[in-house]
Amino acid sequence: MTASVPDARRRAARRIDQVSTVAIETPQPTFQPGAAERAIDTATDVSRAITEISAELGAALDQLSEAIATARQPGKPLSIISAITREAPLASLFVAFLLGVAVARRR
Repeated sequence: MTASVPDARRRAARRIDQVSTVAIETPQPTFQPGAAERAIDTATDVSRAITEISAELGAALDQLSEAIATARQPGKPLSIISAITREAPLASLFVAFLLGVAVARRR
C-alpha cells in the first residue's frame, strides 16, 4: 500500500515535532577596557599609592621630629653634644672624623 502525499507530510511533521530543538546562544561580548581606560586605571592606582606613601612618610617625619625635640631638651644627649660642639668645633670635628673612620673599617 502506498502512502499518499498528505500522510507523508503529516509523518514528517510529527518527526520534526519529536526532534528536540537546540537553543543556539550567541556569546555575549566581553568588555575589554581600551588602552586609555587601562592607562587611567593605572594612573589612579599610582596616585593612591603615592598618597598612602606620602601619609606614612609624614607620620614618620612627625615621629622623628618629636624624638629630636625630646633629645634637644636641656640635659639630654643632643643638648650636651650641641653645647660641646659650640665650645670646641675643631675638636668635635676631629672626634666625628675618628668615629667615621672606625665605622668604615668595620665594614
